[in-house]
Amino acid sequence: MGLAPKAPGTFGSLLGPVLVLGLFWLHLALPIYLLISLLIFLLGVYVCDRGSRLLGKDDPGEIVFDEIGAFTVVLLPVFHRPLSTDFLWVSVLAFLWFRLFDIWKPWPVRYFDRIHGGWGIMADDYVAAIYAAICLYVTLILLGWF
Repeated sequence: MGLAPKAPGTFGSLLGPVLVLGLFWLHLALPIYLLISLLIFLLGVYVCDRGSRLLGKDDPGEIVFDEIGAFTVVLLPVFHRPLSTDFLWVSVLAFLWFRLFDIWKPWPVRYFDRIHGGWGIMADDYVAAIYAAICLYVTLILLGWF
């Protein structure tokens, strides 16, 4: 996914909902889910730091671990909802909100984007994911899903 010639982050983000669907399928308690999200973040710091050093780039497009892991935050508003066919369209909304904030990089996303190494690579996406999760929640309320 990260080797896509155009928009590797966008293509990499497509795997995020798949990861979250797998986690939702396990019917984990919220604290366990949040712990897994934190562990994915910390693993991502290591993976992204190593990858950026090996590739000689600050935030290489070839590495999409950050986009994938961030979806554990983006889809938090629907954590307690039963899995159904709605997950597909909710994932599309989540994807659109996340890509908006990941590309736009409003404050403080841009601040974290400027931090070098794995911490910065992961943090800017997780902060963008918080914005996306809030917007997803509001959108779902407005659509009468909650």
